[in-house]
Amino acid sequence: MMQRQLLRRMFDAAVAAASADKCVPRALPPAPPGRTVVVGAGKAAAAMARAVEDHWNGPIEGLVVTHTGHRVPTRRIEVVEATHPLPDQAGRAAAERMLAMVQGLGSDDMVLCLASGGGSGLLALPSTDVPIEDKRLVSAQLLRCGASAGEINTVRKHLSAIKGGRLAAAAAPARVVTLAISDVPGDDPAAIASGPTVPDPTTFADARAVLARYGITPPSAVARHLADERRESIKPGDPRLANVVFETVATPQQSLEAAAMVAMSAGILPLMLGDAIEGEAREVARVMAGIARSVQRHRQPVPPPAVLISGGETTVTVRGGGKGGRNTEFLLALALALEGRPGIHAIACDSDGSDGTETNAGAMIGPTTLARAAAAGLDAKARLADNDAYGFFAALGDLVVTGPTLTNFSDFRAILVE
Repeated sequence: MMQRQLLRRMFDAAVAAASADKCVPRALPPAPPGRTVVVGAGKAAAAMARAVEDHWNGPIEGLVVTHTGHRVPTRRIEVVEATHPLPDQAGRAAAERMLAMVQGLGSDDMVLCLASGGGSGLLALPSTDVPIEDKRLVSAQLLRCGASAGEINTVRKHLSAIKGGRLAAAAAPARVVTLAISDVPGDDPAAIASGPTVPDPTTFADARAVLARYGITPPSAVARHLADERRESIKPGDPRLANVVFETVATPQQSLEAAAMVAMSAGILPLMLGDAIEGEAREVARVMAGIARSVQRHRQPVPPPAVLISGGETTVTVRGGGKGGRNTEFLLALALALEGRPGIHAIACDSDGSDGTETNAGAMIGPTTLARAAAAGLDAKARLADNDAYGFFAALGDLVVTGPTLTNFSDFRAILVE
């Protein structure tokens, strides 16, 4: 139990490092001479809006959209809840209102944009020639085929009327300041919430290539739209983005470092494997199992006791009919790869508190996971083949349930090797 408690403390510290009340106030810009209009999208959007309200001197107004269940009370900035990762009409209506709010502003006004993980799916305003049902269908196909977050967002922003710099272009000549909690590899501003306020270096051709790569035949309206180069996103050098400022207020690396401090205080050596680990969840698990075995057997690349810490988002190609998420799938594959090896425990969680579409943040494993499963009549290999990691860990009582954390810095993985 001590190992599990340590791993949970590490995850909690990582989440706390990306909390809005900690990272937003210190980054707030001075109030402009004119109006301040707040807009935003993401799983941290409501918490970020409240942090702005609590520390803002002067009049303020606006609207943000967040995932269902992630609302917090606000006084002057309206909060709308919508579904994620698939867009819905509530997200569409909120995005349409945001776009209208920033139009007609002057050079003395400021748009304060609050961006965080999940913003791309929540800020759903398709181009006028693309029905939202078609965008939802394409998004669902991309999610099931194992496409990376970057690939999904490349398609999304090229079907959008607000992403890919279009929100900032609509706000010109007002000053646009974006405060972002990053959940993407490399903290690329164009990738966080699909970059509504920054130029987009990707193209329609890139979006078409993503669909082709995964064998996705889009609806006819989507295909026609992606063939019309006149509708391209906003590119670097566009004069409408001359008065735009972007600041990343929290990053996955900062959260991993906060977790590492918890490990060090317990006398455990942290080995940082990176904040941008991507790839199929079960493949990443096999690689990390190999590293853990090397630490234990050969004291390489570090001696035990050590903890392997990593972030980034893996992917899952859905072939079965079970329930799961990328973190639980990672852990089930890791448990199988470790084969009950003594002295190795692990946690993997989505930092927003929801692994995929389920109500758990993730789960934990230990040396007895497979033996306990066998005793309970659970076939671990069959559950993995059916993409039913959620059902596997739920039956064992090993899920990590936090509820909405009101932030999102990507995934958190820690493997403790004794």
